[in-house]
Amino acid sequence: MNWNGITVGYALSGSHCTFAEVMPEIKRFVDAGAKVVPIVSNTLITTDTRFGTAKEWQEQLTGITGNEIISTIVQAEPLGPSKLLDVLVIAPCTGNTTSRLANAITDSAVLMAAKAQMRNSRPVVLAISTNDGLGLNAANIAKLLVAKNIYFVPFGQDNPLQKPNSLVARMDMVMEACEAALQGRQLQPLLIDRSQS
Repeated sequence: MNWNGITVGYALSGSHCTFAEVMPEIKRFVDAGAKVVPIVSNTLITTDTRFGTAKEWQEQLTGITGNEIISTIVQAEPLGPSKLLDVLVIAPCTGNTTSRLANAITDSAVLMAAKAQMRNSRPVVLAISTNDGLGLNAANIAKLLVAKNIYFVPFGQDNPLQKPNSLVARMDMVMEACEAALQGRQLQPLLIDRSQS
């Protein structure tokens, strides 16, 4: 696919252990010619963890994309009227973000961007990363699976024996899932053996 002229909203919610895995995927979009608009939840802006500091992640995002980070609801709201984004991917998409999106709660820049995208009937691609995907959050994932204009990066159980409810997407398939979504289709197979990847 030719990504020149395509604007990708790349949103990250607070699965800090996944950030290092998704940074190369963001660079793939940029290298392919897409304009990438980084959008982040509050936790990326404010929280230092053993996986890296908030400042380090912000510097990586702006360095890779060459664009300013959208981190507030006020900054994200114009994405709707401007129709800036051709596709929005939330990767990683935590159980918290999944739950809020499924229940129409808009309390972060990431969720406002998703709301704006759905308002415009444009694709939203979710790369889930949640320890509760087969727990209480299973109902929320099911709601989103049948929602219009919402697509998923293929996912599976990442550690079935020690974390039987945990589901994680194949982050290295984000670009392929976005390409399929732009064509109005779900990348298949949707359910994969993530523990072998």
